Parts: sequence; structure tokens; C-alpha cells
Amino acid sequence: MLTKRIVPCLDIKDGRTVKGINFIDLKDAGDPVELAKAYADTGADELVFLDISATEEKRKTLLDLVMRVAASIDIPFTVGGGISSVSDIDALLHAGADKVSINSSAVKNPLLIDEASAKFGAQCITVAIDAKQIDGEWMVHLVGGKVPTSLNLFEWASEVEQRGAGEILFTSMNHDGTKAGFANEALEILSEMLNIPIIASGGAGTVQHFADAFVKGKADAALAASVFHYKEIEIQDLKKELQNQGIPIRI
Repeated sequence: MLTKRIVPCLDIKDGRTVKGINFIDLKDAGDPVELAKAYADTGADELVFLDISATEEKRKTLLDLVMRVAASIDIPFTVGGGISSVSDIDALLHAGADKVSINSSAVKNPLLIDEASAKFGAQCITVAIDAKQIDGEWMVHLVGGKVPTSLNLFEWASEVEQRGAGEILFTSMNHDGTKAGFANEALEILSEMLNIPIIASGGAGTVQHFADAFVKGKADAALAASVFHYKEIEIQDLKKELQNQGIPIRI
């Protein structure tokens, strides 16, 4: 059985790591290079770096910062934010990213998924989907959650897989930063309907929330930010408890 992955996330704004609640009220959480190195040293399986204001500010991801983070860690590293072309992806992979995460640009130009997967391989292409449950229906949002669309989460996720994405990073906007647990019902639907890995994001607050994402939500990986940044949960302690619960994890 494949081991489940624990993935800290660095949300970057103005070169610093930040964290908010429901995508707003951002607070400083530290230097991204120092945090990245600390996570790699303490057992994180992968690291995600999201330049959260790049799309809104209509600029590219911070390549210099990506290079500095990549040089400081030895675990798989996914970068997202402001990626709108195959050449953007090429630049990030050359800067040290192992994978890229595309979100708004994939919705605006779905062919980007096909082109990127064909050129770099599905294993390099993560499609991030930010969705909000509105009147019982999960709707996709863009530009850091600021722009609603008419796209249904599950329909879009299915299309993303068909176009060649290697994995999906699903963030529940309803759960983001609340520390009330992941969107396990939606995760279970995604996990059962798709054949590519699903990363759960939004809502981590306790060790049990991670266990539930893996067991109830059937997620392949669980991503979190503030509980790791502020040392509310230590990754090694989390992994030991997951192992105690019979969840396959790399210690």
C-alpha cells in the first residue's frame, strides 16, 4: 500500500510566509527558506510553495525565492502561483521545483493542462482546485478564492484528470484555516471517482483530522500550514500517531 504523505504549505506574499482564515486576514508566519529547511529536516514528505498574490497582481512566481528554497531542501517541492504558460512551468522546473501547481490558469485555458502534461509528464503537473460549498454544491473559485465560477468541483476534477494532471490539490474554502477538520465527504467522492492522487487541504487542527482525511476522506496526502508553522502539531509526533492508528506513513 502506498504511504500517505504529510505536506506543509508555504503561502507566500511579498516574500514572506503568511497564513489566514477562509483565505483572508493574512498574518506573517516567518521566513520561507528557514521554514522549508526546518520541514525537510523534521520529516515532511513534500513541500508546497504557493505565491498566493501572483495571479491577482498579474506577475510571475518569485523565481529567486524558489531557487533558494529548492537549494535548502531534499524533499519533493511543488510551486504554484502566477503560472500561465508552458514557459512559466519550464522556468520553475529549472529553478528547482519538482512539480508545479496550476489553478486559475487551468480554468481559463484548460489546454494548458494537456500541453504541460505532454511536455513535462503528468508527474510534474498538479492542478489545485479551490472550491466553496454553496447551497450544498461545491463551486470552483479562482484568484486565491476571490472569483467565483459556474464550475462544479467534481466535474472540473474529472476533466482535469482526463487532460493529464498527475494529482489534484483540493482546498475547501469553507474549512480553510478553521482547524475544524478537512472536507472529508467531498474528499471521499473525489478519491473514489478519480484514479490520480488527491491532496486534502483546508481545515487541519488536530492529529485526528489528518487521520480522518486519510481514512474517511481516502486522501493520498494531507496539506496544512498554520498548525505546522506555529508548532501546534509536530510532524514527527503526527506521523507516529498515524502509524499507531494503522495508517501507512513514512517515519
